[in-house]
Amino acid sequence: MVPTDVIAKTIGVHGQSPNMVDYAAERAGFRWQDARQALDGLAGGGLNIAHEAVVRHARSDRRDHVALRCRDRHGVRTEMTYGALDERSNRFANVLDGLGIGPGERVFVLLPRNAQLYVVALGTLKNRSVLSPLFAAFGPEPIRQRLGIGAGSVLVTTPTLYRHKVASVREQLPALRHVLLVGDGAPRSTPAPPGTLALADLLDAASGDFTIGPTDPEDMALLHFTSGTTGTPKGAIHVHDAVVSHYATGRIALDLHPDDVYWCTADPGWVTGTSYGIIAPLVHGVTTVVDESEFDAERWYQTLEREGVNVWYTAPTALRMLMQAGAEMAAAHDLRALRFVASVGEPLNPEVVRWGRDVLGVAIHDNWWQTETGGIMVANYACMDIRPGSMGRPLPGIDATILTHDDQGRIVLGPDDRAVEADVGVEGELALRPGWPSMFRGFLGDAARYRSCFAGGWYLSGDLARRDEDGYFWFIGRGDDVIKSAGHLIGPFEVESALMEHESVAEVGVIGVPDALLGEVVKAFVTLKAGYSASVELRLDLLGFARRRLGAAVAPREIVFDPHLPHTKSGKIMRRLLKARELGLPEGDTSTLELPS
Repeated sequence: MVPTDVIAKTIGVHGQSPNMVDYAAERAGFRWQDARQALDGLAGGGLNIAHEAVVRHARSDRRDHVALRCRDRHGVRTEMTYGALDERSNRFANVLDGLGIGPGERVFVLLPRNAQLYVVALGTLKNRSVLSPLFAAFGPEPIRQRLGIGAGSVLVTTPTLYRHKVASVREQLPALRHVLLVGDGAPRSTPAPPGTLALADLLDAASGDFTIGPTDPEDMALLHFTSGTTGTPKGAIHVHDAVVSHYATGRIALDLHPDDVYWCTADPGWVTGTSYGIIAPLVHGVTTVVDESEFDAERWYQTLEREGVNVWYTAPTALRMLMQAGAEMAAAHDLRALRFVASVGEPLNPEVVRWGRDVLGVAIHDNWWQTETGGIMVANYACMDIRPGSMGRPLPGIDATILTHDDQGRIVLGPDDRAVEADVGVEGELALRPGWPSMFRGFLGDAARYRSCFAGGWYLSGDLARRDEDGYFWFIGRGDDVIKSAGHLIGPFEVESALMEHESVAEVGVIGVPDALLGEVVKAFVTLKAGYSASVELRLDLLGFARRRLGAAVAPREIVFDPHLPHTKSGKIMRRLLKARELGLPEGDTSTLELPS
């Protein structure tokens, strides 16, 4: 059900007009070629992500502008200008070249969020090698899998991470020629473990000058791994041309201005942390906040206040956790610098959008995209009213639609093999017209799986959604998450959003469980806010609340209290894992599971 409330657009508030002031006009006149023209490009017509993100700023009057403002785990703050970032990433590019690592070879990065990660990432791209970031929280097996699939030539990590997570699988990685260690507190004089090299020594000996070689826009630049419900991780290939999308979406969807202080809380091991934690903000020349620590409500509010963050990009889970911490904590901090807040990673509950408006003073702008799309595809924009619960409208330059499915869940094709688009309000699969710059170019070593992502002239997202009469898109769920009960198609997100409205609920995960009569019935797993205790009375209250809000056909038949819902490291509730555990099925790939602390 589409909420009736609308949050008015924020155009012109906080003394800053949005980059896009008229969605319809921007969409009508948008061309990807114009976005390319806003970038430098390389001599001879090439395009390199690192050149656009750092070199062109270092050669301009923004050379001394702060690129990175980093806070370590102890709160100690350091800064790095664009000039310094250029020089240090040049050194790393020279290190790779000196080790014989050339264009197209894969450099894996297993580091915490700190300045060195940025240096390594940009130096890798300058060298025209392929950057593949990993979660620092990964265990040995997911690291081995990804390095093996990606045929990683180089791994950059810390001595501690190497010792605990890599050393035991090193012999199973014949392609791994070099492991470079970044100090994690040990004295510089401490010898590197056998088979590794101390990166600090290599950087000291390397030149600070480097010239990026010819880079075709279609040269492979990034390798991001995404996990399915079964099988091994998939390596999604992205090219240097993706920087055009990163630039355009940073301008339009995140409303970045050159003097902004920007904070993306995503780990670069997740695609958001690379596309919008590293590339997009640097391409726009802003100051990026980098925080090495994990979520802590008080620290996050302190960071927003002390760093004067203007644009903040974070995950719904984090926002719900801030909600759970209470409005009093937010009120104790000066957040007036905050102009634009966006969220991604999972659907954003309407209650969180309204909480942002009421507590932070800024409504939360949801957006939608995937590892495979490489950049934001559908968004709520600063110049546009927000309909809480909607993912927004397609980015200018992106054609999105809803495709019709038959009774077997297959895309319906017309007589000319073109997919049939669904009518307004009809639920179907969200699909995009191929051809945007950050679209993935393949799954490494799996051409068949890549081809299966396209049909009838569209990229098939696997997400079910609907479109309203004004062109806003509404998320229903993943194709394999949707619950079919007594002929009804029930989206878990809709049920979760309704339960989130209850004063006692912090988080919800909803699945369908088999039922002999109805096919499936809805079951909800609920985490309570502090101050509430699980009880029969509260369970009955929640069941009645949901039934009143959703109707008997959609409301959950069963609610269980669970203080530890499974999350990915990017913050998504893993519904498929809830379902696997409920039904006693294999859990599949759990390498992205965030383990309880």
